[in-house]
Amino acid sequence: MSDIFHEVDEEVRREQLKKLWDRYGNYVVAAAVLLVVAVAAWRGYLWWEAKKAAEAGAAFEAAATLAADGTAGYRHLARMREAAALAQSDPKAAIVVYDQIAADSAVGPVLQDLAALRAGALLIDASALEEAQRRLEPLAANDRTFRHTAREFLVLAASRAGDTTAAKRWFDLIMTDAQTPAGTRSRVEMLMALGASPSRS
Repeated sequence: MSDIFHEVDEEVRREQLKKLWDRYGNYVVAAAVLLVVAVAAWRGYLWWEAKKAAEAGAAFEAAATLAADGTAGYRHLARMREAAALAQSDPKAAIVVYDQIAADSAVGPVLQDLAALRAGALLIDASALEEAQRRLEPLAANDRTFRHTAREFLVLAASRAGDTTAAKRWFDLIMTDAQTPAGTRSRVEMLMALGASPSRS
């Protein structure tokens, strides 16, 4: 007798499960699919993060190798960047580095002139005006790459030193040179008109 009741209970359970499946089966399948997709997406994300980390590590290693063993041109540019960063905290030390670069013939004339120009600008900021003028004057020659900027700095240095004759001489050279950039013309015109010595921008 008990077996009959047991079979009836099993039948009832199966019927209930079938009804539940018919009612909620689609939701169960959808949830399972979502779970699989979520796990796959998470694993994909972890793989992507690991790939990015590996690429970043490889790039860093390559940069470090290039800085140490790279081409001469890259090393010279790295020295310029080092001096520029140093200028923010220790201008005197930066001038020393720029002077070393300017004196290194292996760097090439363009970077040598740029280093000398930046050293001159730092000397103006430090109010070492005569020294700045002495260093900048050779860079103002017609055949020098940064002559326009050098001439502008010379106007500034002469103005700060109160040397109106020198300031006027460099101003006239700037204004009569057809190749002088418009921005340089505007700045030196303003400087001469004010008759002051504002900080270099």
